Amino acid sequence: MTDLTRRQALLLALATSLPLVAGAGRAQAQSAARKVTVALDWTVNTNHIGLFVARDKGFYREAGLEVDILPYSDTGAGTLVANRVADFGINGTISLFTQKTAGADLKAVYAVVQSETGRVVFNAARGEIKSPRDLDGLTYGGFGSAWENALIGTIIRHDGGKGSFETVTLGTSAYEALANGSVDFTLEVATWEGVEAELKGIKQRSFVYADHGVPDEHTTLISSSEAYLQANPKVAAGFVLATRRGYQFAADHPDEAAALLIAANKDALTNPALISASLKALIDGHFLRSQSGAIGTMDPAKMEAIGDYLFAAGILRDADGGVVKQRPDFAGYFSNAYLG
Repeated sequence: MTDLTRRQALLLALATSLPLVAGAGRAQAQSAARKVTVALDWTVNTNHIGLFVARDKGFYREAGLEVDILPYSDTGAGTLVANRVADFGINGTISLFTQKTAGADLKAVYAVVQSETGRVVFNAARGEIKSPRDLDGLTYGGFGSAWENALIGTIIRHDGGKGSFETVTLGTSAYEALANGSVDFTLEVATWEGVEAELKGIKQRSFVYADHGVPDEHTTLISSSEAYLQANPKVAAGFVLATRRGYQFAADHPDEAAALLIAANKDALTNPALISASLKALIDGHFLRSQSGAIGTMDPAKMEAIGDYLFAAGILRDADGGVVKQRPDFAGYFSNAYLG
C-alpha cells in the first residue's frame, strides 16, 4: 500500500481507455449519467472498499455518475491518470510526489487513509533486535525503490545506528523470505500483510516510521489530473463526495461493507476472515476515519512534511531524471476543494 511495500514499489492498474457513455441515472431520470473511470493500485483489498460500497449502494448513481472500477495489471494508476486513460486512480503519497515532480499531470483529491499504514517488520523470535539500530548490518528484503533506502536509513540513524544494511530485492516474495528467515526484516502494510500474518499465527514485531524520524503520511490517496479536474469540476466533486460516503458507510457498517466488497470480487477475495479483520484494523486504528472524525481530508501539514522529507532525501527528480535542486510548491500537489 505504499512505495515501500508492494502497492507502490510494484504499482499496477492496467486498463483500456473507456469512452464516455450516456446512461440513465435513477436520481436524475431525465439526465444522462456521466461515465467515470477509477484505476486501482493493486489487487482488490480493503483500501478500495469505499469505491465498491459507493458503486453498489448507489451513491455514485445518486450523484449522476456511472463509475467503472478498473482492475490493475502492469501500469501504475498514476500513469493511467496522467495520460487520461483513467479519470481517477488510487496511488500512494510517495508515487504522487515523485511522479508529479517529474512532470506527470496529477493532483490528489482524497486521502483513503489518515496516517501511515506501513511499518518495518521482523520475526518476533529475533530477540537481539530491540531497536532500529540493531538492523545495522542485517539483510532487508525489499521492493526496489529509492524511497525504501532513505526510509530505513533514516529510521536506523535516528536511533543512533549507521544506517548500513544489505538489500535483496524480492518484491512480494519478501514476506515468504521473512517467514523462513532468508531475510532479517522487510516492510509491510500493517492493515493487510500484518493482519494476514496474525491470522496465520506468524509472530512479528515492528517499528513505526513516525516514531523514528520519518514524517507521517496519508499513505494512500485518490488522484486525478489537473486537466480532468479543470474540465469537469462538478463531476469531480460528485465523485469525491460519493466516494467519501462509501468510506463513511464502511466505517459505520463494516460487516455490510465487507460483504459488498467480497460479493463484488468473489474470484479475488477468497478469504472473508482477512477482509473482516483488515477492515477492523483500518477502523480501530483510525486509518479510515481519524480520531477527530476526518474522512478523506488531506492534512496540508502532513503533505508538506512528507514532501520536504522526500526533497531533502534527494528522492524527487525532474523530467530528465536529475535530482530537484529547488523545493517544489507542494501545495499544488493536492486539493481538499472537491470534498465540499
